[in-house]
Amino acid sequence: MGLHMWYLSVIVFKYIMTIVDSSETTYIIRLNLSAIPKPYTSTTSRYLATLQSISDQSLAQLSTQKLLYNYKHAIQGFSVTLTSSELENIKRTPGYLFSTKDTSVQLLSTHSTEFLGLHYDFGAWPVSSYGKDVIIGFIDSGFWPESKCYNDDGINEIPSRWRGECETGTQFNSSLCNKKLIGARIFNKGYQQTNPGVKISMNSARDTSGHGTQTSSIASGTFAKEASYFGYGNGTAKGVAPHARLAIYKTFWNQDPKSMLSDILATIDQAIIDGVDVLSLSIATTGVPYWYNDPISIAVFTATEKGIFVSMACGNVGPYPLSVYNSMPWVLTVAAGTTDCQLTGVVTLGNGLSVPCTSLYHGSFSASQIPMYFMDECNNISDGAQNKIAVCFSENETLYSQLIMIQNSKALAGVFITDKEYMLDYYMQYDFPAVYLSLRDGRIVGDYIKEEGGQATGKISFRLTRLRTVTAPMVSHFSSRGPPLGFPVILKPDLMAPGQQILASWPYLVRPDRSLVEFNVDSGTSMACPHTAGLAAILKAVHPNWSPAAIRSAMMTTSSITDNTFNPIKEIIGDVIKEATPLAMGAGYISPNKALNPGLIYDMDVGDYVKFLCGLNFTMSQIELITRSSTYNCSNPTLDINYPSFIATFSENGTNTNDKLVKVFQRTLTSVENEMSLYRATFTGFNGFDVKVDPQTLIFTKKNDKKSYKFIIDQGPALKVNDVEHGFLSWVSTNGKIVVRRPVVAMGSMSYP
Repeated sequence: MGLHMWYLSVIVFKYIMTIVDSSETTYIIRLNLSAIPKPYTSTTSRYLATLQSISDQSLAQLSTQKLLYNYKHAIQGFSVTLTSSELENIKRTPGYLFSTKDTSVQLLSTHSTEFLGLHYDFGAWPVSSYGKDVIIGFIDSGFWPESKCYNDDGINEIPSRWRGECETGTQFNSSLCNKKLIGARIFNKGYQQTNPGVKISMNSARDTSGHGTQTSSIASGTFAKEASYFGYGNGTAKGVAPHARLAIYKTFWNQDPKSMLSDILATIDQAIIDGVDVLSLSIATTGVPYWYNDPISIAVFTATEKGIFVSMACGNVGPYPLSVYNSMPWVLTVAAGTTDCQLTGVVTLGNGLSVPCTSLYHGSFSASQIPMYFMDECNNISDGAQNKIAVCFSENETLYSQLIMIQNSKALAGVFITDKEYMLDYYMQYDFPAVYLSLRDGRIVGDYIKEEGGQATGKISFRLTRLRTVTAPMVSHFSSRGPPLGFPVILKPDLMAPGQQILASWPYLVRPDRSLVEFNVDSGTSMACPHTAGLAAILKAVHPNWSPAAIRSAMMTTSSITDNTFNPIKEIIGDVIKEATPLAMGAGYISPNKALNPGLIYDMDVGDYVKFLCGLNFTMSQIELITRSSTYNCSNPTLDINYPSFIATFSENGTNTNDKLVKVFQRTLTSVENEMSLYRATFTGFNGFDVKVDPQTLIFTKKNDKKSYKFIIDQGPALKVNDVEHGFLSWVSTNGKIVVRRPVVAMGSMSYP
């Protein structure tokens, strides 16, 4: 379109705005900049001209009142408040590609480093100098600068490549940053626009909800002695990469933190400009493969393209299949698991039997034997509970109200028996002495009370920390499961990290009893995600030239598939504990020391992801929305990209169940060893399948040498709905020191219950 036609369009658009719509909404507008006329000095001037073409306001008014953000890197476009008629008109402007309504985004804690095998004297910590000089960006609810976890003792000067800032704000100035905490920015234009009547309680990078302080200290907190939560988990708190730098981007606001899509996009855009090496996002995006409709998916694609490793949480809506979030193949998607540390209590029955319970109660409670009163349901409170330990079955959906009712009944303490173990961590930090039991332990208590016929007694002990006495890791009940909804052709989650009962730093809080809270305990995939971000920083420090895909591969292929009893890792589903499948734990539980030297890696670049998008039958226009480039084509579409896992569906689908189905995969391995090496293939697992590897031996003559192989699954009868078989293909070095393992999943069609 010529320049005179552009100005003619401006006149026409102003003329056709005959209907006034006073209701405004914020939208993210994506543009093809090459299609916009070029008499402008900047992308901002282009956007403002686009806005002025549909408005009578001046450029100055538009800049301050309607234009929220100008996105330069994460995506090409801007966020703006528009009426419905203005939106329809802007869709007709040159260069318009797509619009997305601004929406809210959901946020999905220190023994864990020891459980992961991180030591001061050998392995990943000293080899990487504790993640020295790698910059981790956190998109979260801010941080508490006075926390001991952010001290910069022993950390050298800030890298000259860093381009970020420390912004001043409410109760925060730039002097609160240091050589450890090198950046602090805030983004809330979208939040303020969408919530005009809501006051921002802390308009600075200072954290008020705790989530951001927890996640950042998990990834890169420095050594903080005398850490505990009211006597639970006493020890030294430390992050996975204690000497990595932290850049904080506060995007979630107020006590119950909320954020808007437009703000998160601006945050990723700025993090790319500032020069972060790793991004940690414990947030939930779409779980379906319409990534061209999801600006966050596009933004993290851009980050990955620029060499930034992106770690994201898989979600807390398990244990159901098809519930995994953040399933983009260009990010690491992290599940949550347990450690061998339990912050707990014990119920001791009058017959001497002790039952472990879940509780973080920190008040005083008599340890003497007290009469116990049993109710089938917590809602049916009677006077019989007064001055006794009330025991009942509970529905977690109303647990808080039930706990209040028991407290009001004058009971001395409450014992809640529930099959919703995954929700317990949300309730166990209550001021009333309450404990929670699984169904299997609850039956023991219930049977004892019934047998005693009204003479049952018990006592409850709190503030107990049990180390190395439980089987771990296990996949947490709440952790979302794969495969991704809509495209079960890539395995997600990728792997598992500590995410249950994690002790981490917290905004200082002075309680009514004058005690100071500096640390907190929490559970969720939000806690697992920063563990892998910290591990990525360690790997980046040792291997600065590795791609994000290489780092992901090193984590996945060296992860552990056995627990501390040397048996297969289990998963928790309500009252059931069973062997975990890769749909729950991905490749396994992270093993930092092994990840340093993976031997071989499955590497990929942007072109591989484009081939995958083509294989999903995305149109070139949709692919261009993601890649922001028209240089790619779909001449070689495939769903079989060089990912460190295999997943195949063998469903009946109305076909003859006697027919055999064959799935053929091809992968390429790259040597990261400095010398010649030989690897042989081994396979474990699977029932009813013939599995072949061709060739079965790979010889690598030098570093960066590449070798390809085929993996073939030849199936018998088709699998039924929700049937899952799994195994592991391993390439083992001739000296037996290196095992490059990847998970294999064969399944029937999956359904969400």
